[in-house]
Amino acid sequence: MAWTRVRLLERWDSMGRGAASSFLGFRAGHPGFSMMALDSSVYIGCSTGEIGVDVVAVRHPYRSESILRQLEWFASWDGYFADPELKKRIAVWLAGRAPGAVTRLD
Repeated sequence: MAWTRVRLLERWDSMGRGAASSFLGFRAGHPGFSMMALDSSVYIGCSTGEIGVDVVAVRHPYRSESILRQLEWFASWDGYFADPELKKRIAVWLAGRAPGAVTRLD
């Protein structure tokens, strides 16, 4: 896993050609990524399951207990592929997630 800042264009194909690049997934039609707007207003996560693609798009993720639990788990995860910088950024965002607060991830 890695933290990378990107700019999404209007015609950006994050689940097709974007996933085929191995940057956002495994191959076209098989995405595997999570992303959040720099102003923390939207969180999007995509993964490939056994029988389909799971997509989560949440406006104001600081209000979603499910997203908060997922991010808290990731921030504390010490697996082999854990990214210390990403964990730190998530922890900072979680600490400053009060409603109305804008905590940038960059």
